[in-house]
Amino acid sequence: MTNTTTAPASSPVHSIGGDLPVSRIGYGAMRLAETPDGLTDPMQAPIWRAPQDRRGAVALLRRAVELGIDLIDTADAYSLGESEELVAEALHPYSGRVTVATKVGVVRPSPAEWVTHGHPAYLRQQAELALRRLRVDRLDLLQLHRIDPEYPLADQLGALRQLQDEGKVRHIGLSEVTVAELRAAREIAPIASVQNVYNLSARGHDDVVDYAAEHDITFFAYFPVAVGAHAAPGGPVADVAREVGATPAQTALAWLLRRSPTLVPLPGTRSLAHLEENAGALDVRLTDAQYDRLDAIGRQA
Repeated sequence: MTNTTTAPASSPVHSIGGDLPVSRIGYGAMRLAETPDGLTDPMQAPIWRAPQDRRGAVALLRRAVELGIDLIDTADAYSLGESEELVAEALHPYSGRVTVATKVGVVRPSPAEWVTHGHPAYLRQQAELALRRLRVDRLDLLQLHRIDPEYPLADQLGALRQLQDEGKVRHIGLSEVTVAELRAAREIAPIASVQNVYNLSARGHDDVVDYAAEHDITFFAYFPVAVGAHAAPGGPVADVAREVGATPAQTALAWLLRRSPTLVPLPGTRSLAHLEENAGALDVRLTDAQYDRLDAIGRQA
C-alpha cells in the first residue's frame, strides 16, 4: 500500500562544512547578468555584462536576504567580475547571517567562451581579486569552477588549500564533478560542497547527490527548477502543485529539499515575484506519495 502521510518538513537550514549555517534555498547570481532580448533559454545566456538595471538588481539581492535567503552564489567569470562587485554593492558589510560563495577556474576571452584554466597561480590570483571585489578578508566558500585536465588536480586544489591555510578561504568546494572526482579531491583537501546541475528532469548526478549526503557534503543544485513537458501547465508537476496549493516551481524545489538533507537549490531570477515564490518553497509539504510520483516523473524524464 502506498504511504500517503505527509513526511516531516525538511530542515530549513543546512550547515556547510559543519560550521556555516545557510538557508536551504539559496540564490544563484548568474541570472543577474544582462540577457539579450529574445533569448528564451537561460542556459545559453552569455553572462557577459552586468544588468543595465543595477538599482533593480541591488534591490533584488537585498530582498533575498529579507526573505531569509542568506546564501548568494556567484563567480569571477560572471560578467567578468562585475557579479561579485554587484553582490558587495548590495550586501556589504554582510551584516547578520549572509554567506557568499564564489568560484574561480574559468576564463572568458569572449561572450561565447568559457575556458577552463586551472593554473595554480591563476586560481590564487582570481581568489585575491574576489576578496577585493567582495570587500572581505576571507571568502566563505571558494569553489573550483571546473577541474582543468591540463593541470594535476593536486596542484589546483593545492592552490585553494594554500589560500585556506593563509586564512583567506573558509571552505573549499567543487563544481560539475563526478563521484570519482569528488573522492579524489577529498584525498587532497577537505571538500565542503559540490555544485552540479540538478533538477527533476536533469538527474545525471543522482549518484553525486547520494555520495554528498552520505559524507555530509553540501550539494548545490543549479538550474534547480524542472523544465520540459512534464513541468508545463497541465503536466504532472502542475498536478501535484495543485494538490499541495503551491506553484509548479515551488513543488519542484520542494522535491529537491526532500531528495537529500544536504541539498541546497540555487534558483536564480531577476524577478522579485519569482524570488518570493522560490523562497516559499520552504513551506511546501509533500506527502510520501507525492514525492514518489515526482521522483518517478523525473527518472522517466
